[in-house]
Amino acid sequence: MGQFWKFLFASMLGNFLVGLLLIFIFVVALIGSIFSGLSEMGNNSSFGGGKLFNVKDNSVLHITLHQQIMDRGSEQQFELDFGPFKGSSPMGLNDILASIDKAATDDRIKAIFLDLTMVQAGMATMKEIREEIAEFKAASGKPVIAFSDYYTQRTYYLASVADEVYVTPQGGLDFRGLRSEYMFFKGMFEKLDIDVQFIRGTGNKFKSFGEVFTETEMSEKNSEQVVALLDGLWSDYLTTVGTERKLDKAKLDGIAETMQVRRAEDAVTAGMIDGAKYRDEVLDILRVKVGTEKGKELEMAELGKYKRAVVKKNAGNTEGSKDSTGTKLGKGKIAVVYAEGDIIDGESTDGSIGSTTLSAAIRDAREDTTIKALVLRVNSPGGSGLASDVIWREVELAKQRMPVVVSMGDVAASGGYYISCGANKIFAQENTITGSIGVFGIIPNMQGFFNNKLGITFDGEQTNKYAGMMTTSRALTEEEKGIIQGWVDDFYSTFKQRVSDGRKAAGVAQMDMAMVDSIGQGRVWSGTDAMARGLVDEMGGLEDAIAEAEKLAGLSHAKVVNYPVEEDFFEQLMEDLSMQSKTWAAQQMLGTDAETAAQLKKIADVKRISGIQARMPFELKVY
Repeated sequence: MGQFWKFLFASMLGNFLVGLLLIFIFVVALIGSIFSGLSEMGNNSSFGGGKLFNVKDNSVLHITLHQQIMDRGSEQQFELDFGPFKGSSPMGLNDILASIDKAATDDRIKAIFLDLTMVQAGMATMKEIREEIAEFKAASGKPVIAFSDYYTQRTYYLASVADEVYVTPQGGLDFRGLRSEYMFFKGMFEKLDIDVQFIRGTGNKFKSFGEVFTETEMSEKNSEQVVALLDGLWSDYLTTVGTERKLDKAKLDGIAETMQVRRAEDAVTAGMIDGAKYRDEVLDILRVKVGTEKGKELEMAELGKYKRAVVKKNAGNTEGSKDSTGTKLGKGKIAVVYAEGDIIDGESTDGSIGSTTLSAAIRDAREDTTIKALVLRVNSPGGSGLASDVIWREVELAKQRMPVVVSMGDVAASGGYYISCGANKIFAQENTITGSIGVFGIIPNMQGFFNNKLGITFDGEQTNKYAGMMTTSRALTEEEKGIIQGWVDDFYSTFKQRVSDGRKAAGVAQMDMAMVDSIGQGRVWSGTDAMARGLVDEMGGLEDAIAEAEKLAGLSHAKVVNYPVEEDFFEQLMEDLSMQSKTWAAQQMLGTDAETAAQLKKIADVKRISGIQARMPFELKVY
């Protein structure tokens, strides 16, 4: 069976599994809630809320990050921990940061154990976690130990913040530099007699999204922007790791260039790893550091459960401190609105930002008189241009009543930048991917496929000349292409105007339309390069953005309120099950090629792309 058809079957199987398991899950959850209510009555427990986690003395905060990391974790405490979904629930970056911050002042937590098999997160997300651990070390003086059987460049980036880094003797460190690779589908579409008509804004030479469907290799301009982006990300990687490990940036680059690290002992010799030890030996090191007798089991506080732990505060120190979940307490409120995923029209779906849903969330925050500032957390490669503009409008309305600060995650590009550009201040990480100010449209011509492969022909009538312009059963005429080109160019002009107006209002005086165009044209930038060009104001993560919003609102202390408001418990459960079952099914069907599913999905998604797109030209992953 071909990979593409395997992918489609896996997706169908995932949907089937959801239906099959829902009744079982409902019964289990119902029984669990009854027993929880009986056994935990009077112990701060409620259905969907979960009981508080009891942390034992001399505990180690055990951080494993093999689950998918989302910007926002679910406030529902129901955890799927059985069958194929054992430990597969996504984690929230906000929960991870809050838990690490809380552990710094928790006398029961004596150390952090970074147990890193794999990390499913982008580099900017990793940087935020890394910086929080660095703050933990500085504030508490408690040790941080990292261990892995084998480090990828991604896991080593996080591990390098630890006081001591260990690897299994027969393991190693994969340290070879960064690479970006495209999958081009032109040959496949030619075999299928499908012509993908890609129309980008005039002058949008860096807007390369459609090239994977129309070309067999990267264009010169696309190659230029990817090289610059990779160089910037690699430079930040080397600087970050080198500073912590006290290794010269040039030396680290040389290690990668010559692939000097090929075995565990090579990494130790190079000073990148502190020792080659087995897990039991590392646990013995931890025992000594936390004062646990050799042979006794270490008390491990798992990260996913620790977020439910309560840290007692000193009397009179409640205002400005954080509650048991890490949420700031005090007078006034700050809304954090999460925008994560592709931008689509209408309601949000799994992994997508719906313009209707997100606009309503921003509006709810704006209309709440207790909300004094708004932080928009953006982690999106963009999508529908129209949906982006609808969201932009709500941001503008919110800004008329309160300060609006944007916090960019791993990516906030194209439509992701469109919804960000009107903010009073924009924060990004050095390795955030942003910019991509440009637009395009795609209309597949399926005539050859239907005629030559399936023997299907089309005929019909229409009342007016352009009534059939958007059909996929024939090619566009030159006149029709010109009309669509006009629409695309008009939207690009609007995009540039939005950026120019927003950035000028934020104090970037030189950001006129010509300036925006010179750094636009669909080009993608790293956070560092975007800041140098006035597209970003400050380097920092979500917590930095919240602190800035608090400052702009004139608040001394603020309570953080998350938006959109979470769905009903069972609706959220069904949604989580749907996502997890599809992932599990794809892994079972595709085995080690499950990563390919993301690429194959792009083929199926071409038919869903409609209207003008403000979408990032490529997806970059670091391994």
